[in-house]
Amino acid sequence: MNLTHVILYAIVPIIVVMLAGYISGKKGVFSGDDAKKFNKVVLDFALPAALFVSIVQASREDLVKDIRLTLVSAIGIMACFMLVYFVFRMFKKNTGADAAISALISGSPTIGFLGFAVLEPIFGTSPSVALVVAIVGIVVNAIGIPVGLSLMNASLEKQNPGSTKKESAWKPVLHALAQPVAWAPILAVIWVVAGIPWPKELSPSFDLIAKANASMAVFSAGITLSAIKFTINWQVILGSIMKMILMPAVVLILGLLFHMDPLNLKMLVVAAALPPAFSGIIIADEYDTYVATGTSSLTLSVILFIGFCPLWIWLTNMAINMF
Repeated sequence: MNLTHVILYAIVPIIVVMLAGYISGKKGVFSGDDAKKFNKVVLDFALPAALFVSIVQASREDLVKDIRLTLVSAIGIMACFMLVYFVFRMFKKNTGADAAISALISGSPTIGFLGFAVLEPIFGTSPSVALVVAIVGIVVNAIGIPVGLSLMNASLEKQNPGSTKKESAWKPVLHALAQPVAWAPILAVIWVVAGIPWPKELSPSFDLIAKANASMAVFSAGITLSAIKFTINWQVILGSIMKMILMPAVVLILGLLFHMDPLNLKMLVVAAALPPAFSGIIIADEYDTYVATGTSSLTLSVILFIGFCPLWIWLTNMAINMF
């Protein structure tokens, strides 16, 4: 794959749009509250529409071929998620809640915001791209977030007994699955498995809002970054290293061991190399836990992604050719 193409068609457009959002935030045109509203449009409308209309155009054969993709995504991402939690739990100044937020940030790729924006310019518009975004998104939102919230609430309850409500362990899972970004791709998969033909005449109605997904998500990310006070410390550096180096490396190794389809493996490695999930920052801000370090780690990772994206594509191509 031509790395010049990757840089010009995937990296540069993201930088330009994100920079536009950053400048608008610094100039006061948009605020952090505006970014949250844009994020809601992305997560509740644009992204679910993009996932649904792309997946329903796939075939049963595509889904069967992607079973390995599901296994490698779940095992690789959640293994890194828990490793981040335990590593950051060892820092003396960190509480369990701090470590949980670290896992939600440095142990989760921001697939919902940057998935299509990065993958489509590199790999084209196809059901396979949508399946990668959907599967990684379900792992992050339906498994990672509930696990992170459970770990964080357990720590907060231990620090201040009675400070958190006693809730069913399944409640965060059910809440995550109730979100459009989770149930829309699941519904699309059921549709394909059931063998129901998708009327192509309906696609334009979904495409119009779906096309807003990538641009609005990246622009909103720029606004969010404009409101962050950037600081560098060892935890920020370690978090960025674990996200940008460890996670894609683990996914690449697992993909080779599971003999994944080469194209799916390339897409999954790039997805794993995406910057940390913005949802982790939102949760950190809501609970006022680990905000400064977490947001700084996110900012550093966004900068590093400019170089690591083409690097991981090159390394993956080399690994596939060797094995």
